[in-house]
Amino acid sequence: MSDDAVLHVKGRVLAGPDADAGEDAVRDELWVVGGRISYDRPAGAREVRTVEGWVLPGLVDAHCHVGLDAHGPVPDDVAEKQALTDRDAGTLLIRDAGSPSDTRWTDDREDLPKIIRAGRHIARTRRYVRNYAHEVEPEDLVAYVAREARRGDGWVKLVGDWIDRDLGDLSACWPREAAEAAIAEAHRLGVRVTAHCFAEDSLRDLVEAGIDCIEHATGLTEDLVPLFAERGVAIVPTLVNIALFPRLADGGEAKYPRWSAHMRRLHERRYDTVRAAYDAGIPVYVGTDAGGSLPHGLVAAEVAELVTAGIPPVRALSATTWDARAWLGRPGLDEGAPADLVVYDEDPRADVRVLAAPRRVVLNGRVVG
Repeated sequence: MSDDAVLHVKGRVLAGPDADAGEDAVRDELWVVGGRISYDRPAGAREVRTVEGWVLPGLVDAHCHVGLDAHGPVPDDVAEKQALTDRDAGTLLIRDAGSPSDTRWTDDREDLPKIIRAGRHIARTRRYVRNYAHEVEPEDLVAYVAREARRGDGWVKLVGDWIDRDLGDLSACWPREAAEAAIAEAHRLGVRVTAHCFAEDSLRDLVEAGIDCIEHATGLTEDLVPLFAERGVAIVPTLVNIALFPRLADGGEAKYPRWSAHMRRLHERRYDTVRAAYDAGIPVYVGTDAGGSLPHGLVAAEVAELVTAGIPPVRALSATTWDARAWLGRPGLDEGAPADLVVYDEDPRADVRVLAAPRRVVLNGRVVG
């Protein structure tokens, strides 16, 4: 398509999750003019391309790592392949939940997903994956939070817990006073804070300190659910990653049997944990944790996992589309918004597995897949 071409998208345009809301939620068509969405037919278009099907806003992966693999930062050409894999799966907006790589160069690429960065992970010394994080002690946490707040796009990522090798189990990384000071500094600088948390013992302190989101949240227990709901703290469960816990536990059994047993318990109750959070009104969003030990392009699998956990299909869809975009401050299929959308052959509300096979991917108004 040339720059002045018009794209006509017709079928069922799912602009919102509630079909009962009328024409604002489900429309019959939209137009893409100059890379942006219009619900008014343009006059005098010289070239029109038509795409038909069921239309969703570009999918969101709210926990993804572009520029990272199991060993640390990767070259730009590898990061490009990661981003393209996500794009071709329909993920057009990524919250990069921590990376040591500088991926700002992707902002100049109209054919790559948009990235909201959380800077580099901030972890306790020798308490995280090697080559991933700034590893600091509590007295330096505030300074590093301020540094990454300026480097990111409105988010900072802490490592809230990890294995303590002396204890032989998962344990909180930060004293409560350090967490409170760090989160307060982030908020003073106008950014939100999220934290990697597998276990139970880090959660209360972080939530009461004012954290905005918890990644994985496998340690969310019945007594903590009301606190999360009251404070409006979101979770991103990354269930496709939690599926790896039994394999990790097997690998660590000989050296850390207590940790291994703990990981298995967290895995066994994972679906109950997510369903309890959803039932209590805790915001739940889709994230895959791709880029560490997992490949990219798994957003459809994560949505299906949320449904398996008991979240209704339309709400699971919203966790990667309408609600997720609103949470991250980005538009959906709104008048005048950038035309980032995905087209499917069937209604994804009826079966979320449809997400695994997009018919067309449109990014910045161009058909890219």
